[in-house]
Amino acid sequence: QVQLVESGGGLVQAGGSLSLSCAASGRTFSNYVMGWFRQAPGKEREFVAAISVDGGTTDSSDSVKGRFTISRDNPKNTVYLQMNSLKPEDTAVYYCAAGIGIWAWRTGPRRYDYWGQGTQVTVSS
Repeated sequence: QVQLVESGGGLVQAGGSLSLSCAASGRTFSNYVMGWFRQAPGKEREFVAAISVDGGTTDSSDSVKGRFTISRDNPKNTVYLQMNSLKPEDTAVYYCAAGIGIWAWRTGPRRYDYWGQGTQVTVSS
C-alpha cells in the first residue's frame, strides 16, 4: 500500500502561482511513476503531468505545457507540481497518483494504483 497526501491548494487570482505537494508513505516511493490529474465539476478526471521513477523524464498535457512543472524528491518521498500563469480554467480538484511500470500509459487514470484525497485549486478571474 502507498498512502498519498496532497497539500498546497487554495484560491489564487488569474496569472498567479501555486505549488502543490504530494507526500507518499508506505512502499518504496522511487519505484513508482507519479502523476498529477485534475477534475473539474461535471467533467472527467484529466491528465496533467507525470514524472518517471528517477525524475529524469516528464510529460504534461498540452493545456498546461509551459506553465506547470512536475518534479520529485525521492529521498523526501514527495512529488511537486509548480503551477504558474494560472487561468480560471485550471480550477479543479487536483490529485496525485502512483503506479508501477506504467510510463507507457501514464496519461490514463485507470493505470494508477494509488490516489490521494485531492486538493482544491480555484483560480479567480
